[in-house]
Amino acid sequence: MEGAAVRPRVLGSAWLWVCRPLLAATAALLLAFGASAGTAAADEGFEAWLADLWPDAQTFGISRETFDATFRGLKPDLSLPDLVLPGREQKPPRGQAEFTRPPQAYLNKAQLARLAAAGRALRAEHEETLRQVEREIGVEAEAVLAIWGRETAFGAHRLPHSAIRALATQAYLGRRKEMFRNELLHALRLVEEGIITPDAMRSSWAGAIGLPQLMPSEFHTWAHDLDGDGRKDIWSSIPDALATIARQLQGKGWVKGQTWGYEVRLPAAVDCALEGPANARPLADWIALGVTRAFSRRIPEDSLAAEAYLMMPGGSYGPAFLVLENYRVIRRYNMSDLYAVFVGNLADRVAGGGDFEAPWQNIAQLPARDVEEIQRRLKSLGYGIDKVDGKVGSNTRWQIGTYQRAQGMKADCWPTAGLLAQMRSAAVR
Repeated sequence: MEGAAVRPRVLGSAWLWVCRPLLAATAALLLAFGASAGTAAADEGFEAWLADLWPDAQTFGISRETFDATFRGLKPDLSLPDLVLPGREQKPPRGQAEFTRPPQAYLNKAQLARLAAAGRALRAEHEETLRQVEREIGVEAEAVLAIWGRETAFGAHRLPHSAIRALATQAYLGRRKEMFRNELLHALRLVEEGIITPDAMRSSWAGAIGLPQLMPSEFHTWAHDLDGDGRKDIWSSIPDALATIARQLQGKGWVKGQTWGYEVRLPAAVDCALEGPANARPLADWIALGVTRAFSRRIPEDSLAAEAYLMMPGGSYGPAFLVLENYRVIRRYNMSDLYAVFVGNLADRVAGGGDFEAPWQNIAQLPARDVEEIQRRLKSLGYGIDKVDGKVGSNTRWQIGTYQRAQGMKADCWPTAGLLAQMRSAAVR
């Protein structure tokens, strides 16, 4: 009958077996069509976004020729993390390893030992360059090498992304569009000035470039031509890269001749509830409280007037440190306690030091949403939480310790499932 639905004769599983290839092919065609339509829509949106970007680039000094040549054929990289993709389930933001890995995993003993051995070999290989860096810029060789080792494993870590594509994708679809839009404009400026070609400008997924892992906006501030060839080459010139790292540390306040900090032993009267910059005092005052240096070493007499604060990146479940101004400088390079401890300890190891005295316990890292809940609850109770961000920094640990003391709990200063359960229970009493 015309217009009537025609049903196949179903003969058990035989019909499905015969028709499965046809069904699969049809589904594949439909998926391909849908993907093509979605890609076309994304491309149209991206082209419109590029058109909107052009006036800003022109104001930034980018020529039309450079702009068109750089973006010709470029498509967003939808495999990058931290994107907001319409029609797709949003994944939680990909946090930095410094904030998502527990301390004992981030400060991996074997990795630190390997990097230290490589760093000592490189210090001997580049001795003259490093002496020049120390002489002209005023930052010790060990600190410079430690940053290089942490950032790109002394150049062994190959940057997997095109900086232009990564930055354009993040500026178009990322969670921090304005920041990445600015970085993209600075990357275009590097191309415009002939400093590097788009193809050669490789980066991390967030657009950090070169051996020192600078953001493009930092290049003109810190990049340095130490080898004297007329180019600031942070990609392939080790002298330029080392000098660039040193200049950035110097610009952030490096104190020549001062260490980053000391691992210490705490007396019963001092615990993690005294952690953080707000509790800073001269090293002499910490010694008067009964704090002593690890391995029964002495704190140098000429350092006793220096201001230091207690820093315990694993709460009471790992080593304790008294950290000085150069620790703060390293944190300005990367705003993370674990990063600064990693770099500081690696620098010590390159200079001949070794592992921490106190062991790291098996510390569990709560999901960011649970840390955020703890921070929100502390803030609602009047504790000094300045930012609810799911990151376990010294201020969060300090406020946790203060809360635990007030509740008659052991002050371990670490966000745990037990602490969160206690806070939830207390809130409903």
